[in-house]
Amino acid sequence: MRIAMTYTRLRAEERLLLDAFEEMGIDITPIDLRSAVFDPADPGPWAAYDAVIDRSVSLTATTTAVALLEGYGIRCINPLRAIETCADKLATTIALLRAGVPTPAVRVATNAASGLEAVEAIGYPAVLKPTVGSWGRLVARVNDRDAAEAVLEHRETLGSVQQGVFYVQEHIDKPGRDIRVFVVGGEPIAAIVRTSEHWVTNTARGGTAAGLEIGPDLRRHSIAAAVAVGADVVAIDFLECPRRGLLVNELNHSMEFRNSITTTGVNIPELVARHVATIAANSESVPA
Repeated sequence: MRIAMTYTRLRAEERLLLDAFEEMGIDITPIDLRSAVFDPADPGPWAAYDAVIDRSVSLTATTTAVALLEGYGIRCINPLRAIETCADKLATTIALLRAGVPTPAVRVATNAASGLEAVEAIGYPAVLKPTVGSWGRLVARVNDRDAAEAVLEHRETLGSVQQGVFYVQEHIDKPGRDIRVFVVGGEPIAAIVRTSEHWVTNTARGGTAAGLEIGPDLRRHSIAAAVAVGADVVAIDFLECPRRGLLVNELNHSMEFRNSITTTGVNIPELVARHVATIAANSESVPA
């Protein structure tokens, strides 16, 4: 069995995964996508691998590489469909709604004028997000029409092409925290609560994390969300709505977990490595 791990930067997570594979006696080859050259017609050295786990921090590099690898017939963790769905908040919303997974209400528009209509259809306060982004960046809560007009105008005038899609989400009056569940191979393995005085509770924005027991509802919704996007390994973020209960907010296909191992007492990299090894063992290599 041979496995590759693609990356663009070796963070603590990637080093922990490499250690986990090595401790299991599994041949794992780290490959920096920044130096990779692909021939779409010939897998070349990639044909030697039974599976590839992608850990690139570049979404462009990830989707390019995984599309090519799947074209060669190589099993990737996560599959391209899951990566593209998780990376795009609108695609995530559509997938969750189709699967009947509870999620916050959303309105979508493609220019500032209709964006204002979308905000007012949701009601104040509302949350404006880029459809592609992470770590809580460029997320704005607008409390009134003046704020909404200002944010929408700035995004339309200064934003990238992606900022031209106005994704408006209802604001959930959560209890000062959100929940993240780690799912591996369809099984919720660990959960944390992230607490902050700021309404954005990402740890990248200063939130603090603590372990959380996974109850029946949290488990059920986590499994359903992972299935909805087709992910092998995923982190699922929940909001607790005082009226509707647990709502799936976002999914992360390339989850960070370095600070959640001690917090939860779960060896997350080992469980990820074991699942990848199981996939590789059941996959056939493309003939060289």
